[in-house]
Order: sequence, then structure tokens, then C-alpha cells
Amino acid sequence: MRNGIFITFEGLDGSGKTTQIRRLTTWLAHRGIEPTVLRQPGGTPAGDRIRGLLLDSRGSAIAPMAEMALMFADRAQAIAEVIQPALDAGKIVICDRFTDSTEAYQGGGRQLGSQLVLDLHRLVCGGLMPDLTLLLLPGFEASLARARHRNLCAEAESGIDEGRFEAEQDIFYRRVWEKYREIARREPERVVTIEGNLAIDEVHEQIVEAVAERLLTAARTA
Repeated sequence: MRNGIFITFEGLDGSGKTTQIRRLTTWLAHRGIEPTVLRQPGGTPAGDRIRGLLLDSRGSAIAPMAEMALMFADRAQAIAEVIQPALDAGKIVICDRFTDSTEAYQGGGRQLGSQLVLDLHRLVCGGLMPDLTLLLLPGFEASLARARHRNLCAEAESGIDEGRFEAEQDIFYRRVWEKYREIARREPERVVTIEGNLAIDEVHEQIVEAVAERLLTAARTA
């Protein structure tokens, strides 16, 4: 019986998700809460291998349908190995990306459409949905520029290339951007959109407000 809280972060790379996840984790720790934190793709040994295949720009081309299938293979493993056990134990799970990313990047960016993604989600993930999704949407150009610069710096420092998606043309990312907006309009009760080129502290304040409200709701219904 699930009794934990599932929180996801979404947005383009370069939108500040990593920083805000770290700050939220610290905020929760100060309140005696130790969440389970993971990223997708990745988060399990099998998922990390899939991540390398999906994100390495030096690898061979991956067909859009194969790319989407790999995303769901990673997700199924993460649910079975990490997410569902943590939720069953009553923990807060914070995940950097989930099926919304697949709908935005493969459904929107690769133009595979939303319905195929949602059908696969029901089949592969048992319909597991986040309780709260925090969608970070700073300015499009600034976000994309930060993502490309960050990946270049990371590759120079670590030798790990995760820039396959950042190598896509801007039109690809426009489709991703618009699909994220479509998801937010479709599911306003779940998705909290934090938009604009806000300061890190301002974004954190909005995230804390949304999470605190969700924690209060969970406490009232427990």
C-alpha cells in the first residue's frame, strides 16, 4: 500500500533542477525528513548504463522509438528497485525527471505524440504518477545556453559526454518547451509551473511553498 509522497522536477536541462533539488533536500533535512533522491535516466546500476547509451553524443544514432523504449526500460527498473519500495516505506521520493520528460522530449521533441507515451506509461509503469511535479521554465534561450555550456564544462572536467540532446537544433527544444506547457495546462492540480528568469532564492521559495502545502495535505489525510 503506497503511503509516501512522490515529487518530480521537470524542465529543460539548464533550468536549475539540480540546484533546486539540492536546496529542497536540505530544507527537508532541517525538518527531520530524509528523502530518497534519484535522477532519470539513471538511479540504478542498470539505469546508469542506459543513461550512458542515451546521453553520449559520441555514440551511434538511436531511433526515436528505441530512445523512448530505453527511457521506459530505465523507468521500470527505477520504479521496481527504488521508487516503489521507498513510497511503500512512507518516504518522500524526489526524482529528477519522470514520464513528463518522455512526453516532452520524445512525444514533443521527437514528434512521437503524447498518446503513445501515455499508453506506454500505463503499461510499463502501472500508471504511477507523481503527487507533485515542479516544472521549472526559465527563459528559453537562457536555459538552453546554460545547458550547452554546462555539458561542455562537465565533459572537460570528467571526460563524460552527456550532450546528445543538447546537440539538437533549437526547433527541437521549442517543441519540448511547448509540450511541457501543454502538460501543465492539462494537469494543473499536479504540475506547479515556476516560470521566468527568477533568482535561485525566488525559485526555492515557490518550491518550498508548493511542497509544504503537499505535506500539509498528506498529514491531514493520513
